[in-house]
Order: sequence, then C-alpha cells, then structure tokens
Amino acid sequence: MQVLFKTFTFLFLGFLLATCGNETSPITPEPPVIPEPPIQPQKKDIVLGAERLDEYLPLIQGKKVALTINHTSVIGDTHLVDFLREQSVDIVRIFAPEHGFRGEADAGEKVTGGKDPKTGLPIVSLYGSRKKPLAEDMAGLDYVIFDIQDVGARFYTYISTMHYVMEAAAENGVKVIILDRPNPNGHYVAGPVLEPEFSSFVGMHPIPVVHGLTVGELAMMINGEGWLKNGLTCDLRVISCENYDHSTPYSLPIKPSPNLPNMKSIYLYPTLCFFEGTQMSIGRGTDLQFQVIGSPFHPEEEFSFTPEPKPGAKNPKHNGIKCKGVNLAEKEEDILRSQGGINWEYLLHFYATSEKKSDFFNRKAFFDKLAGTDSLRKGFEAKKTIQDIEKEWSTNLNEYKYKRKQYLLYPDNNG
Repeated sequence: MQVLFKTFTFLFLGFLLATCGNETSPITPEPPVIPEPPIQPQKKDIVLGAERLDEYLPLIQGKKVALTINHTSVIGDTHLVDFLREQSVDIVRIFAPEHGFRGEADAGEKVTGGKDPKTGLPIVSLYGSRKKPLAEDMAGLDYVIFDIQDVGARFYTYISTMHYVMEAAAENGVKVIILDRPNPNGHYVAGPVLEPEFSSFVGMHPIPVVHGLTVGELAMMINGEGWLKNGLTCDLRVISCENYDHSTPYSLPIKPSPNLPNMKSIYLYPTLCFFEGTQMSIGRGTDLQFQVIGSPFHPEEEFSFTPEPKPGAKNPKHNGIKCKGVNLAEKEEDILRSQGGINWEYLLHFYATSEKKSDFFNRKAFFDKLAGTDSLRKGFEAKKTIQDIEKEWSTNLNEYKYKRKQYLLYPDNNG
C-alpha cells in the first residue's frame, strides 16, 4: 500500500509541475469589470415665459391689451405683436421704453411716439417727456403685458419702465402680465443698495446694482414691498420660464440695446457703466462698446481707440480724440461670466493714474445716481481701500439678499 501511495503522489506532483510550467497554456485571468459611465440627464432648453402660450393666451382672448415691448420681444423668429395678432388678440396700443420700439435710439435720446408702420398700432413713448402711462393711455384696457429682455443691473432702465407701467395699471384697475425671461447676470448679487435720496430713472428701488432677479421676480418684489406710489399693488401675473435657474448661463439671441452688442459687453456692463459718470470712455462710438476703457487724460498704454459717430452713439464722448486705456474684449467670455462680481479695480486704477484726477468724476451727480450712494465716489476720493468701501454697504446688501429670497421663482445659490 505504501508503495502504491508513494507512486501516486509522485505522479500527481509531476503532473502539477508539468502543468504549471507549460507556457503554451497559461491561466488567463478574468478581465476587470469596467462600470458604464452614468447617463447624464440631457439639459433641457429654456422655455421663455412668452413661449408658454397655454398660461396666458386664455387670459387675454377677447380682452383689450396693451404691450410694453421692444425689439427683444420675440417668440422664436416672430415678434410678440405679430404673433398675438395672428391669435386674434385685440391689441390696443404699444408702450415703448428707452431706445424705442425697434431698439435703435441712442442711450438717453428722446423717444417719440407715433404708429408702427407694419401694424398701424399707436406707439406711446415712455422715454421722453413722460415715463409713465397717463390715465387716458390705460382707459379701456383689461391687460398690459410686459415682455422685454433685461440684463440684471439696477441702472438699466427697462425695469424703471416696468415700475411705472405697474403703477399706472394699479391706479387704473388694469391687470399686468409679465412674460419672464432669464437674467444673464442673475448668478450673483453685488454693489451698494440704492439710498432713497439718490433715486432716479436709473435707479428707483432699494436694491443693489446687480440685483440677481429676473424682471418677473423683481415685479413681485416691487408689489410685495409696496414700492409703487402710495403703497399700491397691481393685479400681477408672472408667466415664469421653464428649465431655468439662476446659475444657468443664458446667451441673449438679440442685443438688448444698441451699445450692448454681445455677451462680453453684457457681463462687463455692471462694472463699466460707472465710467459713464467720469472722464473715461467705455467704447461708445467704436465697435467694442462696454468692452474697452480709455481717455485722452490717461498715460500712454499699449491699447488706444478713437470714438466716432456710429448708430446708437451719434455724439460719443471724446468724439474724434484718441483715448488710451485697456481692451477687455480680449478676455474669454466664460471668464468674464465666472467672475460674478463688480470689478472695482478698473475704476480704482484709472482714478489713481489719471492725469486730471480733480476732473475724473466730471459728472458727480450722475455717478452718484448710478451708484445709488455718494459713499463710493467719496471713498475713492479719500483713498480708501475697496474692502473698506464695500464694508459701508455690506449690512444693507445682506439684508437685501435675505429679502430677495422671498420672491425667487427659480432655484438659486446666491448668499
């Protein structure tokens, strides 16, 4: 038995050794299991308020309607006024904001009324001798619709027009519908909150320079906070956007005004508009409006430009004079958007290096209206740091951010 066992063991071990040493028949390991990447949900297209027809067409069928609109008021390739007329909506008149119904007038240029040559509808200008509809303009109306693309800065006057339309509607028993659109600068909140003594058409509400609201959300705040004359509230309906939140990038399909030609200018607008109250040009009269900064009173730099009359800038600042400064159009669009704040360093730099510092704020009253306070200008003149200047309005800004949350229609992660 022992002999047989030893023989079997010897043969078995030999078999194992032969098998392990056989290079022609290796033991192939199982390949690792690589998990499939998770399926990313497809980003849905933003649906504008104006495109949500089921939400507002039934309200206005058979009613008399006025439209507060301009060239940005489109559904696809069709202007809102043409679309509603195709739906047999009874449009009585059009209210036109700054830059006019067709969006061609200069900033600050008086806009006259008249008739729309295509439809024959009467146009009432709300940017000229009066900025609020009269009782006679509201007579017989059931609804007034507001549908204009905003850019999210307090001094962009379309929201002041919205205020006055809401006020006139409240006084005359007319209902208001806001067809909401995304705010391209709605992903942040920044700047001083307007102080009452600096209220004007370039700033009517106690909100910061960059308010972080769509026009629909702001209309709700105006109503909810009692900011209309005598604390009135209007009968308000906001048709919100779908598939939008405040972090969603939104490229405007149509330039909202003559001197905001592209998204770079729109992202830079809250920062550069302050230069309108100084000796500096921000590119009106060039093809880089709100993308360059310069003046004849600045030391020589690598970049220069010479403003000249152009559509939207018939008589630009420093017309025909070489301006020296910087070209911000070279910056990437995504970088400009991601900065998410007002860049005060440009203002600080050009004030500090101006050859005519005493005349830098050459339109002090207007600069203070843009800022909504005189503390910004006085802070620069006193050579305060940006941090110290911002501390002066930080409490009011934080209070606004808390109040703002009550009126949000869309998800948001601002402070």
